Amino acid sequence: MPEATVIPLEPRDGRDARARRAEEPAAPEPVAPPVAEPSDWERKLAGGLAFLRRRLTGDYEVDDFGFDPDLTDHVLLPPLRPLYNKWFRVETRGLDNVPDTGGALIVANHSGTIPVDALMTSLALLDHHPAHRHLRLLGADLVFTLPIVAPLARKGGNTLACNADAERLLTSGELVGVFPEGFKGIGKPFSERYKLQRFGRGGFVSAALRTGAPIIPCSIVGAEEIYPMIGNAKTLARLTGLPYAPITPFFPLLGLLGAVPLPSKWIIEFGEPIETADLGGAAAADDPMLVFNLTDQIRETIQSTLYTLLMQRRSVFF
Repeated sequence: MPEATVIPLEPRDGRDARARRAEEPAAPEPVAPPVAEPSDWERKLAGGLAFLRRRLTGDYEVDDFGFDPDLTDHVLLPPLRPLYNKWFRVETRGLDNVPDTGGALIVANHSGTIPVDALMTSLALLDHHPAHRHLRLLGADLVFTLPIVAPLARKGGNTLACNADAERLLTSGELVGVFPEGFKGIGKPFSERYKLQRFGRGGFVSAALRTGAPIIPCSIVGAEEIYPMIGNAKTLARLTGLPYAPITPFFPLLGLLGAVPLPSKWIIEFGEPIETADLGGAAAADDPMLVFNLTDQIRETIQSTLYTLLMQRRSVFF
């Protein structure tokens, strides 16, 4: 019996061609050309144009205190970032002790001849805190009488260091900063560096007690060395109406060059919050002994932390 044969359904040549086509890789899908990422310069230009548009059209907000967040974020603070990042090389610690929302009072030591420490603390919270919070600083009366400085201070969110303004800001959920040493702190001689001056009568504690806001001690190392104050021209200070007229190793001897701050290494540490919500509210705020004790506790906490940070710092400039 002859052997059975299989009759193909298509010619052999067709099968071979189909097999070759199956083995060949599929043609790639057409790919859209990559979109070039905008450069830093292009982003800055676009941001600047957007800022100008908002200013020209009035598409920005100013609160009752004169705070202009748009101007602060795009004009007032950016020139300070090179100082923060490159010159002082600020190291921040304890940012998790600052709440993401709600009112809180930051209480810090004050030094440096001019209040650069307040500006660096504001940048630390805006740039490095997870919630990027603005710090509403309480300033002395003198700040709001100086030409140019006064309107810029208002635009930057600062207000008078009085209980009424502090309580309004805390009640509205703002982060408020106070430097209780005032001019006694920033105007003290270099020989008394890192020795806290009096904290006044504790008005900041009363404001926190009335609003139930937590108090967060803040210790700043590095600001004392930017302008080492070795003298005070008291006669010049009286003539100009200033609390002091500083003399440093470089100013006024070197003129404007002597006004350049020294590049000291900074550390800003935010301590554990002191809760006030359960201390009695308005009744506690009217108790002078409680206010005094709480003020003294905060001062001692900051002083102790300053000594610890000084021991940890390798040197003044590194």
